Amino acid sequence: MPAEFFLDTNVLVYTFDASAPAKRTRARQLVRRALETGDGVISWQVAQEFLNVALHRFERPLSLRGAVEYHDLVLAPLCRVFPSPDLLRDAMAIHGETGFHFYDSLIVAGAAASGARTLYTEDLQAGRELRGLRIESPFA
Repeated sequence: MPAEFFLDTNVLVYTFDASAPAKRTRARQLVRRALETGDGVISWQVAQEFLNVALHRFERPLSLRGAVEYHDLVLAPLCRVFPSPDLLRDAMAIHGETGFHFYDSLIVAGAAASGARTLYTEDLQAGRELRGLRIESPFA
């Protein structure tokens, strides 16, 4: 069953950001909805990027135990898009069409592969439609 929405890494990062309370609240709402309804998904790439940020770049990094717990409770249940040659090929095509950085193109390709109608991200062009999905900032 296709996903309703795809969450970019920045949405997960904001669930921990006490310096941006409105964004943290909205991000937590989206993650909770994704977990409770199955409407939202992430890719392997998002899981990897989040763990890298959480373990090394948070003001107070997650402990290894905290990261494993978050993986088990949030990342693994939401992760439905995994690396494949077709995903990489689509990301390269998106990069060529849009000029997006490759890793951003890979996010778009993952969102499209999930069947999502909406890609929630703060990093791309809100309002743009691409590959059957609409890019939206959840914080606008």
